Amino acid sequence: MLKRLTYTVLAILFVTVFFGIDKSFAASAEVNYKWYCSQCHGLKGDGKGVNATPDQPVNPKNHTDTAEMAKLTVSDVENVIRDGGAASSKSTMMPPFDKTMTSEEIKELVPYLSKLCNCKFK
Repeated sequence: MLKRLTYTVLAILFVTVFFGIDKSFAASAEVNYKWYCSQCHGLKGDGKGVNATPDQPVNPKNHTDTAEMAKLTVSDVENVIRDGGAASSKSTMMPPFDKTMTSEEIKELVPYLSKLCNCKFK
């Protein structure tokens, strides 16, 4: 009886860990932004992150600039996050995050960026 209960508990644990792992460990958009984006774009999104230096050929985008950010479409934002700056005719300093974040996490960054700029994307 104890052996059977142990196997049942292990089976439930196995299924929970291996099939529920992507949702249970997925980071929020704010956490992802602070971890991946703030290094260049700053914690406030103002383009003044710790890796933003005066000797860079291009300054990181200021995500709090309402007028500039409102010119973008949702697709523009998702594409540059997923594929990096070079793929969107932007700075090659912006790396692609398609191997780092899931498609869902990238999509979740769009409303977070909209909140930072206090704007709506086209």
